[in-house]
Amino acid sequence: MSRIVLAAQVRVDFDRIFDFLFEHAPEFAVARIEAIIAAIDILQTSPLIGRPVAFGQRELVIATGSSGYLALYRYDPVQDTAFVLAVRSQRELDYKL
Repeated sequence: MSRIVLAAQVRVDFDRIFDFLFEHAPEFAVARIEAIIAAIDILQTSPLIGRPVAFGQRELVIATGSSGYLALYRYDPVQDTAFVLAVRSQRELDYKL
């Protein structure tokens, strides 16, 4: 099983996503964050599931009901570790790195 390491930025991303959801749909905020975390956990068994993007990174598409999120990560096969670098809504223009 691959290890997953979350960058410090991911906490900031979760806070931003939660704040937005809590403002617009408070009844779904906790469940959406839990769904994003559950999707990221899939990287333990399938670390190459995400689509390749620039600089050897990968992007995991996370569908949660009517909206979706993207997790930017880099998989290191030597360490058997997926380094999650950032998470964002599919509606956001770019990652907040």
